[in-house]
Amino acid sequence: MMDLTSKTILITGAARGIGASAANICSRAGATVILHASGPSDAAEKAAAGARQKMDDFLFEDFSTDGAGFRLFERALKKAGAIDGVVNNAGAFTPSPLSGDINEWNDGWTRAMSVNVQAPADICRAAIEHFRESGAGGTIINVASRAGHRGDGVENAAYAASKGAVLAMTKTWARGLASEGILLYAIAPGWVETRMAPQDIAAREAAVTEIPLGRVAQPGEVAEMIAFLLSGACPSATGATFDINGASYVR
Repeated sequence: MMDLTSKTILITGAARGIGASAANICSRAGATVILHASGPSDAAEKAAAGARQKMDDFLFEDFSTDGAGFRLFERALKKAGAIDGVVNNAGAFTPSPLSGDINEWNDGWTRAMSVNVQAPADICRAAIEHFRESGAGGTIINVASRAGHRGDGVENAAYAASKGAVLAMTKTWARGLASEGILLYAIAPGWVETRMAPQDIAAREAAVTEIPLGRVAQPGEVAEMIAFLLSGACPSATGATFDINGASYVR
């Protein structure tokens, strides 16, 4: 297990799936974790227990609202005093259908950009400012998607575009900030066993068929990679994107 003792890590979207697994694994590795979710839920309460915290320890912010990313980081910093790493995991899968009601199209693009791009970008900016002020550097991990590389279904362009933006901003800041000890990595999962994975039997079979490994990834697999990157074991990998997709998309 990675040693994250003395590190304080902000993890967004920590109520379930990859975020909850990352919180659990980072906590067990010795980190102090600051948990975020959009709102209270039974899943958040369970995730808090898994990270050896209480429901009251969660910071709730709806990333579809203006300024939510900045507010969250300010609250996290006030709570912890200092932050060593950020995991931008929260995201929304919003359809942007080419046919049908134009309002659904507009809503899909607006929500995808707000939740998947603007909020994590704002958190990155706030974190970078904090890392610069502390002089100690820091680590940011942005969870993107396989869709950011290869695209997605024809009705889901907004989601794919938002994840492509996450990859681009991660590379940009990694190139520009490495000399200051500020490291950024991206993770691009394919299907992961979360709420976003296909639940319909036929859709699940179709999804698995295109995965040479023969199964979707488990949240814990992604979380283990997150913990490794947070550990500082390989700073030279800054700027890299780690594909976790069972060889369904090999670059």
